[in-house]
Amino acid sequence: MRAARIPGVIVTAVALTAVVGCTEQSDADAEGEGTISVTASDDSCEVSATEFPAGVVELAIQNDGSKVTEVYIYAPGDRIVTERENIGPGTSATITAEVSAGSYQIACKPGMVGDGIRQDVTATGDSTEAEIAPELADAVAEYRAYVQAQADETLPLVHEFRDAVEAGDIEAARAAYAISRIGWERTEPVAESFGDIDPLVDLREDGLEEGQDWTGWHRLEWALWEQEEITDEDRALADRLVTDLEDWQRRVGSAEITPTSMANGAKELLDEVATGKVTGEEERYSHTDLVDFRANVEGAEQAYLLLKPTAAENDSELTEELDAAFADLYVLLEEYTQSDDPYDFVSYDTVGDAERRTLSDAVNALAEPLSNLAAAVVV
Repeated sequence: MRAARIPGVIVTAVALTAVVGCTEQSDADAEGEGTISVTASDDSCEVSATEFPAGVVELAIQNDGSKVTEVYIYAPGDRIVTERENIGPGTSATITAEVSAGSYQIACKPGMVGDGIRQDVTATGDSTEAEIAPELADAVAEYRAYVQAQADETLPLVHEFRDAVEAGDIEAARAAYAISRIGWERTEPVAESFGDIDPLVDLREDGLEEGQDWTGWHRLEWALWEQEEITDEDRALADRLVTDLEDWQRRVGSAEITPTSMANGAKELLDEVATGKVTGEEERYSHTDLVDFRANVEGAEQAYLLLKPTAAENDSELTEELDAAFADLYVLLEEYTQSDDPYDFVSYDTVGDAERRTLSDAVNALAEPLSNLAAAVVV
């Protein structure tokens, strides 16, 4: 679960200007036209420009701090245009995004917590949506249909989960829990674009802010595996989960999606695996992390496959590397299945530290080249 995101927000022609709450530096030219440098530390976030033309923008990020950091581009209302998590001390990363003319904020989050160090920036120029190649327009249309289908298929599964909770059947509710989350996990970057829904349905206890009510899947996960009983409050929360996800189902088809947001979303799904699933934090009570893990990878692969024809034309070595990395990760995941059902995984608390490191290495081997997909698409 992350904060509000605008998944593909931004229509082309954006102008992202400045950068985040940081001091300015000016080596953008050294990085190339259209590239904005972001230098993060533990207490600053320096950007090379605070105003730039709308359109395709690349952030070249350097983490000079001692903490792992994240960098975000926020549209008004804290909607996430794009983000990059898990940037380690002394390492660099790039983000390619499409931004419309308008006001934004760039934020660095040392330690990956809080609202981040922010700076107002402006994307200037024509807000008119840029034309994209027909094959990319088709990819966007197919991906939009995919995310809608995932939402449509999720609701009946959530109804089954709700019904089991209402019936007080703990074992049936436990059995329905992880499966009900697959569609959400496959399309999480798009789902999170509706920032008001994500905190309601996918918030973990340690993500609660002062005064915030804990609702959604993980609150019920806690009740089923830790509390080991179903109360009237839990029944009401299960009903609310259905209502909130019905809202998601109605709205997901209107999400803004672009080719670069698809590519960045695929990378974000791998970041989700690295920061929440491999560590076992996401499903800390049910230990069903491998179900989420596979769903995240499948969602990333779907976005990649739709963009692959264009990416292969521009960078065939990259697509060959991605094909191999996806295949290797699926083979590794199969080692933890218990039947022919690809989602019938062992409990994650039985997976040892060495095995988790192997999984983490495989995720990183895929995430690294996947971070270059957006650039390969908009070349």
